[in-house]
Amino acid sequence: MAPVTETAARPTGRRGQRLTYLVKQLQMAERARMEEVLRPLGVTLQQYTALSLLERREGLSSAQLARRHYVTPQAMHQLVASMERDGLIERRSDEANRRILRAWLTGHGAELLRSCHEAVDELEGRMLAALTPDEADVFARSLELCLAALGAAVGEPGTPPVDPEDEPDP
Repeated sequence: MAPVTETAARPTGRRGQRLTYLVKQLQMAERARMEEVLRPLGVTLQQYTALSLLERREGLSSAQLARRHYVTPQAMHQLVASMERDGLIERRSDEANRRILRAWLTGHGAELLRSCHEAVDELEGRMLAALTPDEADVFARSLELCLAALGAAVGEPGTPPVDPEDEPDP
């Protein structure tokens, strides 16, 4: 498929909105709804994201979590400290470098994360209810392709570094 380059050929929303505007509106609505469904569980969106990252790849350092979460190391340090205090994660020294603390979910953290996933699954169901399963698959793949296209410009301002460990397994 050839890239879209001419302004007149760019896809838009029904009212002529740019796709970047629609993506931002979806992100803002999704974030607000995520905070609503997580709040009764006593979990912030930042905690949910960090716990989900640790579920996928336990043993990350705070610096690795910060890069994957798109926050500063200082902000992640505070988040990790609060999650450790709340018994959601535990940290252990790295065997090769004792100065590095790696994080793992606790049983309590994993149990709470399962409840969060259930709430988020319902929210995603609401978001995708107007799409057929095939349309939802195309939507997901399209988002992945767009993310990959923007992530390909490593080193440009505002582009987070690509970590080979983040690549999906073949």
